[in-house]
Amino acid sequence: MYVKNIRLKQYRNYGDIALQIENTVNVIVGENAQGKTNLMEAIHMLAFAKSHRTSKDKELIGWNHEFARIEASVEREHRHVDLEVILSAKGKKVKKNGIEQKKLSEYIGACNVVMFAPEDLNLVKGGPNMRRRFIDMEIGQISPVYLHDLSKYQRILKQRNQLLKGMFPVPSREQELTLEVIDEQYIEAAVKVIQRRYGFLQQLEGWASEIHTRITQGREQLELQYDPSANIHAEMEASALAEQLRAELARRRENEIRRGLSLAGPHRDEMKLLVNERDVQTYGSQGQQRTAALSLKMAEIELIRSYVGEYPILLLDDVLSELDQHRQSHLLDAIQGKVQTFVTTTSIESIKHETIERATVFTARQGQLEKQ
Repeated sequence: MYVKNIRLKQYRNYGDIALQIENTVNVIVGENAQGKTNLMEAIHMLAFAKSHRTSKDKELIGWNHEFARIEASVEREHRHVDLEVILSAKGKKVKKNGIEQKKLSEYIGACNVVMFAPEDLNLVKGGPNMRRRFIDMEIGQISPVYLHDLSKYQRILKQRNQLLKGMFPVPSREQELTLEVIDEQYIEAAVKVIQRRYGFLQQLEGWASEIHTRITQGREQLELQYDPSANIHAEMEASALAEQLRAELARRRENEIRRGLSLAGPHRDEMKLLVNERDVQTYGSQGQQRTAALSLKMAEIELIRSYVGEYPILLLDDVLSELDQHRQSHLLDAIQGKVQTFVTTTSIESIKHETIERATVFTARQGQLEKQ
């Protein structure tokens, strides 16, 4: 798949621009604060209906404007899709082929995107929330049902926490009965999320392990582990997993009431990365951590292709300068001739690779993009 054309109107520092884009590697060159990352963010918005930089959509609307619009035509192997995202003070609208999509789960997946930015190099050494977000976003691209299940879990989690906060110091009988009902809903939703995450990581590990071994020339073996916050075994059948989680909630009940928080569930689960059987977050060098993060991102590309039958669009936002020559080459060799790619950089001369030398180049300057 590839973005054939894109138009940005009053988005960030762009007034009104329209670009025809090649199904190849597209490099956007420019100084900082000229709009390079804004273009990448706009493509990310088309895919996920959310920014990777802010949770406040109003920040995406150009200064002194009432709305912003992103429009694009995406060519897929067997179909053409027109996508549109409109942002205003009233909220956000997303359209697919001119029809407004009321549910994001019905919109996400029309355009598959993998983004690799400097902050993604912290995927390994960053906090658990960063890794959970990575897992949830990538499963959501290939499984709209997962987004529905995750949203349902988060809604029940919020209700459960509100109830727990009101139960301290001594819960009423009515509150205890209500918690029992909510717990069954909570367990059912949690099991679906846990099983889908566990299955996803197993599949991702297959690709990531192979890529990691190739990058390290056989010296290192990468493993991905799903590490639940509760004393459960994620590989179990749904009924057994539910029983384990039910027992864990009962064991933690007093502590949860005292703290007013749900202490076991997918919102606290973790993904661990092991290199040669050692936790790379704790014991790995910076180079090992970066290689593991790169392996995950490259594996993500292959996993999406295996699900949807075609490669996703790749966004490399100022990340090549953060990789050494060896890692740069592995990444660029992997995408060459297969993946429509957008690369931002302040200097194209610093990237020595034939993929970049044959790329289409745009210059970003003061909210304008010009093809060289």
